[in-house]
Amino acid sequence: MVRNLFITFEGPEGAGKTSVLKAIVERLENEHIEFLSTREPGGIEIAEKIREIILNPEHTAMDAHTEALLYASARSQHFYEKVEPALQSGKLVLCDRFIDSSLVYQGIGRGLGIEKVRAINEFAIGTRMPDKTILFDLEPAIGLARIEANRQNEINRLDVESLAFHEKVRNGYLQLAVEDPNRIILIDANRPLKEVAEEAWLIVKSLIEEK
Repeated sequence: MVRNLFITFEGPEGAGKTSVLKAIVERLENEHIEFLSTREPGGIEIAEKIREIILNPEHTAMDAHTEALLYASARSQHFYEKVEPALQSGKLVLCDRFIDSSLVYQGIGRGLGIEKVRAINEFAIGTRMPDKTILFDLEPAIGLARIEANRQNEINRLDVESLAFHEKVRNGYLQLAVEDPNRIILIDANRPLKEVAEEAWLIVKSLIEEK
């Protein structure tokens, strides 16, 4: 049985991590493996309501500090209400975004500093980090073009940020991958979705078998 295995999916906008996670969920169901799939911000009622505030494209006046605190608040409620109980019960937990997103989007993209954002999140959830993180790497220009072509009805406040902002985010992710190579597994997302999903599935499967 998989016990206390926490895997997160990260990447810049348009990298395809959400679509890949859906494909992995189908494979896990076919393998009859017990798991929990969730997302940030969101996953539970309170956090989903915070998500609506954060990502609303009309909220352009939101200060970077406010944004960081809202993400941390949503994460805290989600973690203690949903993620931690699932891990304690022995489930495999897959999460679409987690603390790394805050470190790069607010810490680097917004210029607040990684350590300041890390401190906010340590207050929110302690020092718990994922066991493994799959990082889908993609050039921002390609990712934003994908969004424009494929999900016009789901454009959020971060999608419409400048290309320079998204380049900072991508570089932030790559920086984290260099600093924590034992946790973060890098995948080239500039390929057909089927290929990327297959590589991610093989990684998840191997982690389950190792556990």
